[in-house]
Amino acid sequence: MKFKSILFILASMIIISSCSDSKHAKYQALADQYAKFELKTQVPLTQNEEEVIALLEKASDCMEDLYWHVAFGNKDILFKDVTDTSLIKYLHINYGPWDRLNDNKPFIELYGPKPLGANFYPADMTDEEFQSIKDPNKTSWYTCIVRNKDKSLSVKWFHEMFPKKVEEAASYIEQAAEITTDITFKKYLNLRATAIRTDNYLESDMEWMEMKDNKLDIVIGPIEKYEDALYGYKASYSGQILVKDKAESNRYSKFAAQFQRLQNAIPLPAEYNTEKANTNPDINIYDVIYYAGDCNSASKNIAISLPNDPRVSNIKGTRKLQLRNVMKAKFDNIVIPISKLVIDPAQQKHIKFDAFFQNTMFHEVSHGLGVNYTITKPRMECTDALGNSYTAIEEGKADILGLFCVTKMGEWGYLGEKDILDNYVTFIAGIFRSARFGVAEAHGQTNMMQFSQFLESGAIVRNETGKYYTVNLEKMKAEITRIASQYIKIEADGNKILADELLKERGLLTPTLSSDLDRIAKANIPKDIYFD
Repeated sequence: MKFKSILFILASMIIISSCSDSKHAKYQALADQYAKFELKTQVPLTQNEEEVIALLEKASDCMEDLYWHVAFGNKDILFKDVTDTSLIKYLHINYGPWDRLNDNKPFIELYGPKPLGANFYPADMTDEEFQSIKDPNKTSWYTCIVRNKDKSLSVKWFHEMFPKKVEEAASYIEQAAEITTDITFKKYLNLRATAIRTDNYLESDMEWMEMKDNKLDIVIGPIEKYEDALYGYKASYSGQILVKDKAESNRYSKFAAQFQRLQNAIPLPAEYNTEKANTNPDINIYDVIYYAGDCNSASKNIAISLPNDPRVSNIKGTRKLQLRNVMKAKFDNIVIPISKLVIDPAQQKHIKFDAFFQNTMFHEVSHGLGVNYTITKPRMECTDALGNSYTAIEEGKADILGLFCVTKMGEWGYLGEKDILDNYVTFIAGIFRSARFGVAEAHGQTNMMQFSQFLESGAIVRNETGKYYTVNLEKMKAEITRIASQYIKIEADGNKILADELLKERGLLTPTLSSDLDRIAKANIPKDIYFD
């Protein structure tokens, strides 16, 4: 009997070990979807600047902690008893047990679906309850909805929800302001510290747009609203430290003089083209040296257009930040390998970093073109009118209108000797990169929508083998114009019904695209990058 018991124990240990090995292999395969990249700048830094950066890193780490709270909750519970290094890495990449680049499906069996409202709202809150809240701040970017002991709901500002961590972040920002030798940066940092303490960001956003000659920059606070998939109201904490390449930035600032001309060139009825373009010449080239919080979750941003507040953009315009080092990392590690699998060999010569850079830059420029407010009465911000469909439609608009802008700038002679096919072919290769993010991510969903529209119109053609795609130059030009106009009209009309229908019908992973993405996955091409 003892011998049989020992055999049973040994067999059980083998089974447990086998299961453990199987899970480790699964988690390692997931973690390996991200290629490691070292964040550094080619711009020389002074000792004072390095000391300022060290303090801003600490403030950004506070954003990291705050983002964990809204994205998941108490991360100590999540990591308790977790020893698998690959699983630990993947949990950090996704800020929770839901795979952000796989439609937010849980990759740990214990967890169910990701809450649409993250931790901005009570998990058991109904829409009827939310609509019945009388406090107008319920739709603010900077509030949470909390359930009281008597089961009623109330609205709480972020700084009231997280007083200690907010104060810690503000304190580090003020310490950085105290030692920096850049007077304008000092003023902005002090205003930003106050904004984080009060959740009133208008003055600091306005000052940020006044700051022109700074070498160091930081995007910090609740910025983007992607995490709120329930209503699309709430912004998430983020911290991104940047170093500006002033010489390169000056090269691109000349394009701003053409922004209103680009706005006027959009083929829209007069009533849809009444707003002024954002003509601020603030196109700057940066190296990112620190990511924390929302900007660091899963797919990393490669360019930014801020502030998001239309009150600021209507007066001051927006700043277009091109994140050169991260952009190049994604192009080299992801776009080029993907293009070799899906782009016709005859058009491979058109895959170029300059085109990828231009497409990305004019994507950000295009966030400042089109409309910010509906033309309907009562007049509303487009983001409020379209709700949780706004981010996908707006990202789609920026993509396609960006290609429209590149086309026009090339035709007007501002891009030198230009073969516009470089931009179109590189963009299509980029669609396969972003479509891998899945429908739960705004950029992924909008790229699926564009792929469907381009394929149906013949702007791109899949060859007989089903392996490669070819771009039809003239059909692509026509389709870009049509789609850009379509997206702007949806925003201007505040037509949420049409936006929802378009995303439901087009923003899907079709069998054709799915088979292409399977080929890419089997080739072990990274989905995205993570930082050392």
